[in-house]
Amino acid sequence: MSVVLSVDTSGFDKALVRLEPLVDPNLGMLAEILSGVGESQTRRRIETEKTAPDGTEWPENAEGTSILRRTGAHLLDSVASQSSGSTAEWGAAWEYAHVHQFGAVIKPKTAKALGFHVGGKFVRAKKVVIPARPFVGLSKENEAELVDVVTDFLGVGDAA
Repeated sequence: MSVVLSVDTSGFDKALVRLEPLVDPNLGMLAEILSGVGESQTRRRIETEKTAPDGTEWPENAEGTSILRRTGAHLLDSVASQSSGSTAEWGAAWEYAHVHQFGAVIKPKTAKALGFHVGGKFVRAKKVVIPARPFVGLSKENEAELVDVVTDFLGVGDAA
């Protein structure tokens, strides 16, 4: 009696090609893609969504204009991303971005009151409270989008 064992390797090369991203992923490229997606999510939050990453709606502003978009410059223009090796980062570089992210209380240093224009009117106040309007961070939808990017990049998404 003899036993014959036959191994068909006709699909093996295709399987190895599909496994390559899992075995040796290009993390630099993945980080670059993720940082770009994170930057896009942050820009979208400022331009159209107008909510914090946790879904909380931003408080209205005193002028009744588009929140965090009084001018096209400053905050939105400073949103940027960078990647290096396996690190992806994004945020805003404008010197006052933290005021919008975390909120602030502004008080006069030497005068009795602050003076400024709001909606075409001159206003005086002993202090101004700027509420937090977080724009950097990940919502559940943002997280899901980033997971989709990673699984697509690695070739393990639903279509795989």
